[in-house]
Amino acid sequence: MLRNWEFTISIDRNSPVSLSLQISQALVEKIRSGLLRPGNSLAGSRELATQLGVNRKTIVAVYDELAAQGWLVTQGKRGTFVSPALPVAEMESKAEEVLKWSAGSLPGPDYRPYGIEKELPAPPRDGFIEFTDGAPDTRVVSFEALSRAFRLALIESARSNRLGYGDARGLALLRQTIAAMLRIERGLNADEDTVCIVRGSQMGIYLAARLLVRPGDAVALERLTYPPARDAFRACGASVFSVDQDEHGMIPESLERICRVHKIRAIYITPHHQFPTTVTMPVHRRMRLLALAEQFDFVIVEDDYDHEFHFSHNPMLPMASVDRSGKVIYIGSMSKILAPGLRIGYVVAPPSVINRLANEVMLIDRQGNGVTERAVAELMQSGELKRHIRRAVKIYEQRCDMAIALVHEKLSSIATVSPPDGGLALWLTLDSAIDMQRLEDDAVRERVRVLTGTLFSDDYAPVNAMRLGFGSLNERELKQGFERLRKVLSRQDTRL
Repeated sequence: MLRNWEFTISIDRNSPVSLSLQISQALVEKIRSGLLRPGNSLAGSRELATQLGVNRKTIVAVYDELAAQGWLVTQGKRGTFVSPALPVAEMESKAEEVLKWSAGSLPGPDYRPYGIEKELPAPPRDGFIEFTDGAPDTRVVSFEALSRAFRLALIESARSNRLGYGDARGLALLRQTIAAMLRIERGLNADEDTVCIVRGSQMGIYLAARLLVRPGDAVALERLTYPPARDAFRACGASVFSVDQDEHGMIPESLERICRVHKIRAIYITPHHQFPTTVTMPVHRRMRLLALAEQFDFVIVEDDYDHEFHFSHNPMLPMASVDRSGKVIYIGSMSKILAPGLRIGYVVAPPSVINRLANEVMLIDRQGNGVTERAVAELMQSGELKRHIRRAVKIYEQRCDMAIALVHEKLSSIATVSPPDGGLALWLTLDSAIDMQRLEDDAVRERVRVLTGTLFSDDYAPVNAMRLGFGSLNERELKQGFERLRKVLSRQDTRL
C-alpha cells in the first residue's frame, strides 16, 4: 500500500540546472543519505508534480531516468519504488572528513622507473584497418569551429600578454567552465579550485598515483583493466592486486576479501563504461564500493573517460557525485569529445589535493597549453561543444549498431557480443578454441589490427576476447575491417 507523504525538495527556478536534474539529484541524495530506503514507495507522478508545482511530464521523465540508472523500479499500477537491490544506506555523518585531505595527509612517493612488460602491437601502417581501443573519429569534428576558437584564443592570449607562464592548475577560465558543466550535467559540487587541467586522462591517472601511493603500498584494479593505469600505479612503486569482475564490473565481495588481508591504499575503476568490457556498473554496486572505501579507508580513482557517449539512456551520474566523504578522485577527458591530439583532461578533487597535483605538474610539465585551453573554453561557452556532442552521439550510435550487425552477419558462429550502453568500442567474446596469438599475427598479415583480451589482463594470460573500437571507422571502413577479420578467423574455424 502506498504511503501518503510529501517530498521536501527545494527547486531553484533561477538556477541554470534544469528542474528535472534538480529533482533527480534531490531524490538520489535522499536515497544516498538513507531518508529513502530500498523498497520505499514514491509519490505518484501526478501527486509529486502538484506538490512541486511542475509539469507531470517532468516527474515521469525523472522517474524513468532514475529507473534506467537503477535507483528506482516501477511495478505497473502499484507505483514506483526505491530499488530493493540497493544496499541500506547509513546516515551520512562524515561529510567533514573531506577536510582530512590536508597537505600532510597523503605521503609523497619516491619515483621508481617501470618498463613495459610486454611489447604492444606496432602502430598501423597505410592501408591498415585499425580497431582501436575506443578512439574517436577526428573527422567528425567541425574544424571550422575549431579553427575559429583557436584563432580567437591566440589573438586574445597575445593581446593580453598571456602567452607566458600561467597557473599550473590550468587556465582559470577553462577550470570555471568545466566546473560549471560538471555541476549542471554530472552533479559534482565543483568549482575552479577543485579542478586541475592535465594533458589527457592518462596524465591525471599518473598524477593521482603519485599522490596516493609510495613504494610498497597496495592498490586494487580489475583483472581486465586499462593497462596504462595499472602501469602508472606500478611505476610509482605500488603492489597491484587484481579484483574479480563479472557482467557488472568489479565485484565488491572480491575487493572486500583483499581489503581484509591487505591495506589497500586506492582502487582504480571505470564504472561508466568498464575498460575493456564496456559494461556499466549498476548503482547498488557503486554504492557498495563507496561504503567499502569508508570502511577500509581507501581512495577511489574514478576514470570517466567517455562520459558523453551513452546510448541507452542519459549518462549515469559519476560516483563522485554521491561521494560525501572525500573518497573519490574524479578524472575526465575532452579527448574523446574532440580529438586525442588536443590533450585536454581534468582531475576533480578537494582543493588541497588539487594544490598537490599542481605541485606535481610544476615538476614535470610546468603548465598545459594556454591557447588550447582558451580555445576549448570558447567552444564550451559558445555552445559549439554541446552541438558537436549531439551530432557525434548520433553518429557513434549508428556505428555501434552497424558494428553489432556485422558481428552477427560475419562472426556469429564463433563470437558473441552484448550491445553496450555506450562508449566507442565493443567487447567481443570468441570461441575458446581460437588461438589468440595466432589471431593477432594473422590479422597483421591481413592488414587489420585488433586488440586481444590478453593485452588487458593482469598477467597477460590468454583471454578469448577482443576490444573492437568502432568510433574511428566510417561505414566503408567498418565493413572492410569485419570482412578482413572474418578471413583471419576462418583460418582457424571453417564455420565462417
